[in-house]
Amino acid sequence: MRIGLLTEGGYPYVSGDARLWCDRLVRGLGQHEFDIYALSRNERQEDEGWIQLPPQVSRVRTAPLWTAEDDGVVHGRRARRRFAECFGELAAAVCAAPAVLDGSEASGGVTASEASRGVVADRFGSALYGLAELARDEGGLVGALRSEGAVRALERACRAPGALRAARTARVPDLLCVAAHVERALRPLSLDWYEDDGLGSVDLCHAAAGGEAALPGLLALHFAGVPLLVTEYGVQLRAHYLASSAAEESPAVRALLAAFHGALAAEVYRRAALITPGNTHARRWQERCGADRAKLRTVYPGMEAARFAEVGERADGSGCVDPDTLVWVGRIEPAKDLISLLHSFAEVRKEAPKTRLRIVGAPADGPEGALYLAHCKALAAQLFPDEAEGVHAVGDNPVSFEEIGGPEVPSLAEAYASGAVVVLSSVVEGFPISLVEAMFCGRATVSTDVGAVVEVIGGTGLVVPPRNPRALAEACVALLRDPERRARLGAAARARALELFTVEQNITAFHGIYLEIVSRSPVRRHVVDDAGDPLPFGVPAEAHVPGRWTEARLMVTGRPRWAAGAPVRATAPLPAGEGA
Repeated sequence: MRIGLLTEGGYPYVSGDARLWCDRLVRGLGQHEFDIYALSRNERQEDEGWIQLPPQVSRVRTAPLWTAEDDGVVHGRRARRRFAECFGELAAAVCAAPAVLDGSEASGGVTASEASRGVVADRFGSALYGLAELARDEGGLVGALRSEGAVRALERACRAPGALRAARTARVPDLLCVAAHVERALRPLSLDWYEDDGLGSVDLCHAAAGGEAALPGLLALHFAGVPLLVTEYGVQLRAHYLASSAAEESPAVRALLAAFHGALAAEVYRRAALITPGNTHARRWQERCGADRAKLRTVYPGMEAARFAEVGERADGSGCVDPDTLVWVGRIEPAKDLISLLHSFAEVRKEAPKTRLRIVGAPADGPEGALYLAHCKALAAQLFPDEAEGVHAVGDNPVSFEEIGGPEVPSLAEAYASGAVVVLSSVVEGFPISLVEAMFCGRATVSTDVGAVVEVIGGTGLVVPPRNPRALAEACVALLRDPERRARLGAAARARALELFTVEQNITAFHGIYLEIVSRSPVRRHVVDDAGDPLPFGVPAEAHVPGRWTEARLMVTGRPRWAAGAPVRATAPLPAGEGA
């Protein structure tokens, strides 16, 4: 079959989100044909180019979300009236939308009911598809979404009775900020991807994320009836909440953007044929955002276990493992809470003075990551002065900061092999990839209880509350003092990771899901083979097997070959007694 893979800020670009997962999926499902529809996030991503694509990728179409260029479309009076009606409805639905997660109160203090949520969802969806139809009939909407009319529609919606309490305080700069953000998010409406030679020709749209990535899938479903599958390993709405909490925006802007993204997420979940969260933590978010529990199928991310096989198979307490070393691996940023880890390590040193801590990773992109790394190094130097035997000698700090590829840590597997216990100290975490890698390496782990950590560990490691250095230190000391327990937990962790988190299980799961969705979706095109028999797929599932059933042609007439000719009258029944 032909799959339309929808991405935003990732595959097939060299850098970006979900790049490795998408590439493994496409390469693992060689019996299918893939068309890639990618939205780029910035100019640097496009300049870096694409990764080398496998032969089963037949087409790649891209569009930028970052460019600010106008599309030059000028609408006539009738089109402007249609836009004002549709965008006014969209703005009204957003401003009237109850908060997705906390059921916040509208004006009057009445908590939103399920019925009111359904009305808002219908209103938002109708307005969204109305804008999409306008873009298809009249051209792009970039200029219209930036126009003064759009800002005035937002203002009217914010001042209307029943609007969100925070939205009523929106000023002109706030409305301009919201209008610019909505315009960027709705740019997929103006694309020419939805004709019969585009997404209309695929058998299934698979969105590799929610939000803007799934929006082309919604339109392909609306215009051509193509079923939509949505995979979220990191819930887009949650990511928006985390980003907005760190941004310096007014309460009105945060409320309006949260309502817009919440309404978009609810529409994606409502229209999707199936939704595949990457863990139970993401699944709970999706259910709270309106996803039907019957549509949810948890599919864990697939990771390559082979690169950690050598370390994992010799993880028995012998070999190169340093029994007095703790290892932390990841991207250095505030969400990883290395400050608590360093304070925790100070407590560990009181109980086990020979213990060392190796922090392996690079700072996050941007100045914030480099600044946080410098702060951590300064704290480590303050907490742990250089160890030296003599007064005038120079010693080593028990905390080291290293990156993969250096002389001490040539590979990621060697980073996990360099210590006896792997530590995760995060305060915010989705699916903890570094934890799974440590499990593949057969390492005992100590982790904070955030995100999907408990689900991933499954009893094969120690879990403590976040932001609690003393609890983290006690768990580390307990494992450092008990090598048999470390070996037992490490072996159990490796067995669990090999069962649940490999590439093979991920590919097998999606292969079955593809067939399930297409098998229960109506045939949208009249396609038959040379014998006149219908073919259910745009690209038959048996296309890799030689034979006449792999040659499809469009049906010329409205009737199959077996229906040609004059109708045949049914045989008259025999009189009673003559058939004996």
